[in-house]
Amino acid sequence: MVRYYIIKGRVQGVGFRWFVQREAYQLGLRGWVRNTADGDVEVLAAGSEEQLRKLYATLKQGSRGSRVDRIEQQPWPEAEAEKLQAFEIEGAW
Repeated sequence: MVRYYIIKGRVQGVGFRWFVQREAYQLGLRGWVRNTADGDVEVLAAGSEEQLRKLYATLKQGSRGSRVDRIEQQPWPEAEAEKLQAFEIEGAW
């Protein structure tokens, strides 16, 4: 399964991407996390239904210092899963 998430709230400048990367890696997911220009964070993750359920719960919890107001999620084409590698932070310097 592949899922796309947009996380809204105070999620930039608080270590949220690194938090997501660590948790997703520990869950064995493939994909990426990155900031958006409008202050949100977006995630594309591929794994089992159980892994994605656990990731969603983690996203809702958020990192220390973050505040998650809302998560929008949608299924993504399964063909995208083949293109995804080990979970990484995109756009990190």
